[in-house]
Amino acid sequence: MTGYGRGQYANKGIRAVVEISSVNRRQSDITVFIPSELELVESRIRDRVNECVSRGKVTVRVSLEIGERAWSGKVRFNRSLAKTYAEELSLLAKQLGLTAPLTIECVIRLPGVVAPPSATNDPEAIWPLIDKALSRALKSLAAMRAREGAHLARDLAARVRRLRQLSRQIAARAPKLPALYKEALLNRMKAAGITAVNTHDERLLKEIVLFTDRSDISEELTRLEGHFKQCDECFRSTAPVGRTLDFLAQEINREINTIGSKANDALISRAVVEFKAELERFREQVQNVE
Repeated sequence: MTGYGRGQYANKGIRAVVEISSVNRRQSDITVFIPSELELVESRIRDRVNECVSRGKVTVRVSLEIGERAWSGKVRFNRSLAKTYAEELSLLAKQLGLTAPLTIECVIRLPGVVAPPSATNDPEAIWPLIDKALSRALKSLAAMRAREGAHLARDLAARVRRLRQLSRQIAARAPKLPALYKEALLNRMKAAGITAVNTHDERLLKEIVLFTDRSDISEELTRLEGHFKQCDECFRSTAPVGRTLDFLAQEINREINTIGSKANDALISRAVVEFKAELERFREQVQNVE
């Protein structure tokens, strides 16, 4: 499910900020953007996110904001890097025919020229701040995803109700099929010039019995109702149910395909077509559920 969460935590002049965004995806895919000096704790961030999010593409961005209190002692510069920047920029300006002067203000703004406070270079020292900020971001993300989840549950429940209605239409029509088949069979015989037909003829009755057996969809309808009840249970659950609903959609599709192939009836075929169209919309929406 989609969502966004932001959390921050500050201590001794250093503020950790964590932003988490998630979009729909069938599997779990976590990307973490973190300052290079803190890469040691990236796996911990992934583990924390995995505990809370089981499906979707999740992007985590971690940043540090350094206040005056964190700048203790002398400011440190990476002089060799600054020199390289200056030489390369001067060469580039010459090649492009630019005459703008290269100022110290430009150089110190370049990445890595001003070294951060020593405290930020220690991942273990910074981790408690990141951990607390991450907890707040995950809580915010969960709240947003919960709101979307409630909306999805209402939508999916409405689709299951429609599938139930169509299933019951099919169930109401099914008992009439043997009599309709018998009538159609007699009409074909009469059309072929066979007028003296004994409706109690053993061969005729046997043909009707065989048709009834081949077109019996009672088991499929019973299993469909069982799947619908399982869907209802999923909608009431607080645990992740996306994969369960995905599996149930596949099973429902299997049953309705069998019904469509068994029931040789125009009205049932029409209901099956509508059923499958609604089921496809259900399956597409399920991909958004964790």
